[in-house]
Amino acid sequence: MSDRLSVFKTYKLYVGGKFPRSESGRVYEVTDSKGKWLANAPLSSRKDARDAVVAARKAFGGWSGATAYNRGQVLYRVAEMLEGRKDQFVREVADAEGISKSKAAAQVDAAIDRWVWYAGWTDKIAQVVGGANPVAGPFFNLSTPEPTGVVAVVAPQESSFLGLVSVIAPVIATGSTAVVIASEKSPLPALSLGEVLATSDVPGGVVNILTGKTAEIAAPLAAHQDVNAIDLTGTDAELARDLETAAADNLKRVLRPQPVDFAADPGTHRLTAFLETKTVWHPTGSLGASGSAY
Repeated sequence: MSDRLSVFKTYKLYVGGKFPRSESGRVYEVTDSKGKWLANAPLSSRKDARDAVVAARKAFGGWSGATAYNRGQVLYRVAEMLEGRKDQFVREVADAEGISKSKAAAQVDAAIDRWVWYAGWTDKIAQVVGGANPVAGPFFNLSTPEPTGVVAVVAPQESSFLGLVSVIAPVIATGSTAVVIASEKSPLPALSLGEVLATSDVPGGVVNILTGKTAEIAAPLAAHQDVNAIDLTGTDAELARDLETAAADNLKRVLRPQPVDFAADPGTHRLTAFLETKTVWHPTGSLGASGSAY
């Protein structure tokens, strides 16, 4: 049998449920931990970032309006798809982070389990952070959580898959939509995750994935007037300070960077980071001449 040429994969952005090339036409080389070339990844521009925000905003109404139970089903479907493509992600994580296949497999398993964990929280978080408040007077006073809106997420630089899942899943589990800047040096697992999302039940625009220079993409997102919140997990101290200043212009919610052990129990912190609380007062009314109320 004659030797055949390998079919090299062309990695593309994931925006609005589609796979566009960067509008700039630029790419950059992605290498493994030993400097070996792996692929060319799209080098996103400011225009790509703006397009991703438009897609996220368009998807927000339908995604936030879906029932929490339905969102949980959709997230669980993503976990099913990830399980079926586990070997691919093990290989990509091992190359990206310079670790053994066994260690990469443990990280991929943990990432899939993390996705299932957040899928289970979609219809439970309201019970934890919402409730009926005691008030003086014949009123019901009910507090319920609502999604913030469009959230820009700077993914961790070092944890290319487990960390990535840990910052994306809680944002969409609670009904917000996400514009994600993947790890600059290890973007391939994120781009492959986009392929999984596209072939699952996640509506287009709910998650949008950009690759390239983190500072170059994050700046327009932090200043964007239609971005409601930003997660700075994958930034250094200097970049985080600049982005936080830009985010203040439209009072974005900001999740500041801090050391995170992504292998540890994540708790509910990231679920509540991008939730708003709506409190409603409603008169109970009176029953009969006695004035008793229900």
